[in-house]
Amino acid sequence: MSKKRLSFIGSLVTVAMVSLMLTGCGSTPSASDSKEIKIGGNMEMTGGVANYGKATKNGIELAFKEANAAGGVLGKQLKLIVADNKSEPSEATNAITKLITQDKVSVVLGPVASSNVLATLQVGQDNKVPVVTATGTNTKITVDDNGKVKPYAFRSCFIDPFQGTVMANFASKSLNAKTAVIYIDNSSDYSKGLAEAFEAQFVKNGGTIVGKEAFLQKDQDFKSTLTKIKVMNADTIFIPAYYEEVGKIAKQARELGISIPLIGTDGWDDPKVVEVAGAAALNNTFFSSHYSSQDTDPRIVKFVAAYKKEYGEEPNALAALGYDGALMVIDAIKRANSTDPSKIRDALEQTKDLQVVTGIITLDASHNPIKSGVVIEMKDGKQSFKEKINP
Repeated sequence: MSKKRLSFIGSLVTVAMVSLMLTGCGSTPSASDSKEIKIGGNMEMTGGVANYGKATKNGIELAFKEANAAGGVLGKQLKLIVADNKSEPSEATNAITKLITQDKVSVVLGPVASSNVLATLQVGQDNKVPVVTATGTNTKITVDDNGKVKPYAFRSCFIDPFQGTVMANFASKSLNAKTAVIYIDNSSDYSKGLAEAFEAQFVKNGGTIVGKEAFLQKDQDFKSTLTKIKVMNADTIFIPAYYEEVGKIAKQARELGISIPLIGTDGWDDPKVVEVAGAAALNNTFFSSHYSSQDTDPRIVKFVAAYKKEYGEEPNALAALGYDGALMVIDAIKRANSTDPSKIRDALEQTKDLQVVTGIITLDASHNPIKSGVVIEMKDGKQSFKEKINP
């Protein structure tokens, strides 16, 4: 065979191989052609607030399941990709990095705890992927120390000043408290922010803070500090913390004969607080929350029924907030008409009059919703809807 003919055949083979390669590449769908919309879930699946992470994830998945059953979003199915942040800020940073760089998600829901959310925001900003927390209430999540709004940070829950103000007003007006002790988790940005808001409003109401004490997450023995608090003879103790420590504090306080009202915030809202404290220890305790499963609002009734059917248990506030956060993301993707993170960010910023389970979401200039809150009373180990508080 001549050299010319060999050369000609070689050229044909090369063209054929290139053609096959291009055809193969063309048969692989691009991200925009995918039949799924990937949403990251940066969740506390293990660790100190794992119950919150699981409840929030359940709420998100229920919203996604309902949306997918109704035809999906933009003709695609929503897929939640969960990364466990182990209830630790450093792990939360690792989780969001994985979700964005490896899983290529369009938006990240979570984390749950404010400290963990704060640890993730720079990664979202650097990669221009919006982070939406359904539960993080610390003011610094969406606004930096200079008052500048963080462009890729959003939330679907109310913020600490509202919650702290609600409980200060409740203490002053409903409990007629004139004096209070503040007992905080010194390792939690969430706890510190709430304490500041409570103190400011309680003093404004004419009350006096007669003592401030602190503990650290995972502490077990609180009796030494509680003994100091007991002799302060306050009318109430404000404990803005999470359920594990709250349960132990309530139990040990009652064992020491402290019978005054113990009050707190949404960090109390988990069945385990009863398991840890015992039902009797939680009588005469109250906390603010985002919703009550006992509320007769038709949307709440429908949500509670759907959640019970799906998971076999009553949804707590974290489950409701997870559901609402998912609805806010779904709404933004629909209005953006795109899975592009930057376009979703723009749509999130324009969220207005969105009806969700816990109220109506309209984001303000700081990416925070203006919503109602509720006060829950514990009676014999069960939650009782006390009152609804409007902004």
